[in-house]
Amino acid sequence: MTFKLHLDSDGIIQQPALSPPPADTHKYTRGSAVVVSGPTLRTGASRLAAQAALAVGAGLVTLVGDAQALTEQAAHVTAIMLREGDPATDGFDERISAFAIGPAAGVSQATRDTALAILSTGKAMVLDADALTSFADDSETLFAALHLQCVLTPHEGEFRRLFPDLDLSQRHHAVGRAAMKSGSVVLLKGAETLVASPDGRIAINCHASPWLATAGSGDVLTGLICGLLAQGNEAFEAACIAAWLHGDIGVRAGPGLTADTMAGWIPLVLAGCLGKGESR
Repeated sequence: MTFKLHLDSDGIIQQPALSPPPADTHKYTRGSAVVVSGPTLRTGASRLAAQAALAVGAGLVTLVGDAQALTEQAAHVTAIMLREGDPATDGFDERISAFAIGPAAGVSQATRDTALAILSTGKAMVLDADALTSFADDSETLFAALHLQCVLTPHEGEFRRLFPDLDLSQRHHAVGRAAMKSGSVVLLKGAETLVASPDGRIAINCHASPWLATAGSGDVLTGLICGLLAQGNEAFEAACIAAWLHGDIGVRAGPGLTADTMAGWIPLVLAGCLGKGESR
C-alpha cells in the first residue's frame, strides 16, 4: 500500500490518501517488521504493537523475545510470527525493514543494549515507552545512535526525562528543538499530537478523540508507525500518517474503546483513506 501525507497550510494533518498494493505484490515487498516482546506477564503491550503493524499493511510481522515470553505470545497470536532470541546479540534477517522497541520492554540495561544494537543496523525504528526511559540518565548516548529513519514517541513525562532542558509550556518550540537535538523524528503525544523532524518540519494532529485515553492505546500507535516504516514510508510521514489513523480509530470507535479492540478498526480506517486526500 502507498500512503500520501496531506498537511494544510497551518501544518495540520489531513486525511491521508491510500493506494492499494500492485497485483504482483508479496509479503516481503510489503515490508517486514520486528517488534521486541516484553518479558513474561508483560507481553500484552508488544502484542498490541505487532497486531497494529500487521493490520496497517506490513507484509510480515515478528515478535522477538525469550522462550517464556513467546510461549505466552503464542497463546494469543496466529498471523504474527515468533522468534526466540536476543536482538542485541543475534543476527537480523536483511529483509527486515523496520523495528519497534519499548512497549513494556522493561526499563533496564538490557533494553538499552537491545535498542543500541538495533540502531546500529541503520534500519528504520520506532522507540517508545521503556526504550526511552531506559536512556533517561544518558540521553546523549541514545541521540548519538539515532538516525533520520528513527521515530521517538514520548508522552510528556517521557519527554521531560529525555529532554530536561526543554520547556514544555511551549510545546511547538520544544518538540522542534527535540527533533534537532536528537537527530530523529519526535512525536509528542497529547490531545494535540505534534510531530517534528530534524529538518524543521512540524505537523499537528487534531483529528483524535478522548476515548483514546485508555491503557495500551500508545502501543497501538507505536505499531502503526512501525508498520508504515516497514512499508518504506519516510519517518516524518510515517509518524504523521500514523497519528491521523490512530486518531481516526478513536473517532470511529467512540465510547467503550479499549486497546485490544483497536486493531479491528484499522481496516475501516484504511478503507476510508482509499483514494482520498481531504479531511473528514
